[in-house]
Amino acid sequence: MSVTRNVSMFLSLAVLWGLSFPAIAVGLEYLPPLLFAAFRYDVAAVLLLVYAVARTDGWIPHGRHNIQAIVGGGLFLVAGNGLLFIGQQTVPSGVASIMTALVPIITALWAFLLLGERVSAIGAVGVAVGFVGLGLVIQPDPSNLLGGGTFGRLLIVGQVLSVSLGGVLVQRAGPTIDRVPLTGWSMLVGALTLHVMSGVAGEYPTTAALGTVPLSMIVYLGVFSTAVAFLIYFTILEEQGAFEAALVGYLVPVVATIVGVFVLNESISWLTFVGFGLVAIGFALLKREAIVELLSVSLSVGFGRP
Repeated sequence: MSVTRNVSMFLSLAVLWGLSFPAIAVGLEYLPPLLFAAFRYDVAAVLLLVYAVARTDGWIPHGRHNIQAIVGGGLFLVAGNGLLFIGQQTVPSGVASIMTALVPIITALWAFLLLGERVSAIGAVGVAVGFVGLGLVIQPDPSNLLGGGTFGRLLIVGQVLSVSLGGVLVQRAGPTIDRVPLTGWSMLVGALTLHVMSGVAGEYPTTAALGTVPLSMIVYLGVFSTAVAFLIYFTILEEQGAFEAALVGYLVPVVATIVGVFVLNESISWLTFVGFGLVAIGFALLKREAIVELLSVSLSVGFGRP
């Protein structure tokens, strides 16, 4: 596979996911959060399952391990994103995207707790640095945790915890079904869960939800930012590995922040950027062995060695 194709897929995925945060911010002006999230995954689930039926064998899940993976992924990986939609009602899209960059670090903690995977001393330092960075991004007001944007930021922390847990639960279940139908079924479970949560919360769409702008945001999020983006993600995952796929998450906030600041006129404090830097450093410490290996391979290719 050519370097140009590698870079194109990497950048395309970063842009598709990066634009999802501003798209959520725009759509929330017309739609209630949980219902908006449900619509996103309705569209994505249908598209991915149709693709799975047409292009993969064994798209119907069988066995407890596959069912467990679908349920765990649906409830935590997908439905947990409802917290992101609620949080973005008060949190700028750039800040929200920066906070989600903590997912790989939180995933390592869940893997340690649930899978018994070891974290080295340097890796533990990386986790601690990542949490310091998160604190700078949240900038909590102890006297008013439910006021201003603090509560919204805490909700997004909840989303990060949920998504990270979902990934580990899917890994622990050990599914044998192909990734595309696994994701499609999980999104269907998550969408149905979000619809139930939306009904319990008393949400309902208004006539404004039928306008061109909100429908465009639903289509973009469901088709491009979710269905198409996940197909690209799976390709990167299978052809380049999990570490390279995880690196996309550190370009996503750059895209989201640029669009949020220059298109949506959002403001982001310098402490938030410092916090993002610390989160990135924490990730680098946690994944230092993979980084060294990637650099070694890159240098070997660059100097023409096999």
